[in-house]
Amino acid sequence: MTLKENKVSIIMATYNRAHFIVETLAAIQKQTHINWECLIIDDGGTDNTLEVISPILEVDPRFSFLKRPNSYGKGLPGCRNYGIDTATGDYIIFFDDDDIPHPQNLEICLNELKDSSFKFCRYLRAVFFGEFDYKFDSKNSFGKVTFTHNDLSKMIDHTISFNSCAVLWSKSCFEKNRFNETLMYAEEWECYSRILSEKIKGVCIEKTLFYGRKHANSNTGEFWKKNPVRQNSKKEAIRLIMENLRAKNLLTSYLFTYLSGLAISFRDRRLIDDIIKRVGLSLRQKIILHIKYTVYPIWVAYKRLLKTKKPKNVI
Repeated sequence: MTLKENKVSIIMATYNRAHFIVETLAAIQKQTHINWECLIIDDGGTDNTLEVISPILEVDPRFSFLKRPNSYGKGLPGCRNYGIDTATGDYIIFFDDDDIPHPQNLEICLNELKDSSFKFCRYLRAVFFGEFDYKFDSKNSFGKVTFTHNDLSKMIDHTISFNSCAVLWSKSCFEKNRFNETLMYAEEWECYSRILSEKIKGVCIEKTLFYGRKHANSNTGEFWKKNPVRQNSKKEAIRLIMENLRAKNLLTSYLFTYLSGLAISFRDRRLIDDIIKRVGLSLRQKIILHIKYTVYPIWVAYKRLLKTKKPKNVI
């Protein structure tokens, strides 16, 4: 491939991050692969983001500041969909507006995608708190494995984590796929499960190429604090993933057990009934789901009891 063919579209949704975004854009400018565009999609922010990034926009035409049109839903999924529809690159990657990419992020991923049969490169993501120290992973060699449709369950159960900012995709992966704009949490989990269920293959490398800034008020933090918007979004993502797998005859016994277990943990009877109605489960699966839902509190109590039991002293 020539340099011209290796154009990467970096899609970055932003919302009131004037205090972080300049550092992120400066890190993108340090990419060793230079053929990229960065589409900064504003989601209706009210701070001075445009003002603080204007000096960068004026000197580097690879950056574009765009307002999300009303035809796309408010939120991260809508911004990313607008970015996908606007992108002119051969590859797509999603960066957050407060994180730091490794300088060789694009270069290393593109090198791994020289094999045209690979449609994505997934890498490792590290997290940091407070100020970033800019001590990048400097390993020149790293392990790698090929990811095929046979590994789909590993993505769904997070054995191999597919963080939204830790995958470089061929744009062809989004020809028929977009983020579900009704989801405000787990949207990448649901979208990527659809992409990977299409029997494509890619490469997973054991190298850290992205550094995520942790916030107390992140979407993940709000989910674990039981924010109803985030919780309901995760429930809907479970339904959608099960529906897609069932439609493609990919809902294996293991995936049914895993996803139904997640659903049951919410203790929402309507969710269970909705899964039975929408997913089209077999009679056996329906019975198992009802039984598991009923005995779940007993099982949880039993596990807690085992944890609280102290072992007898050994003489």
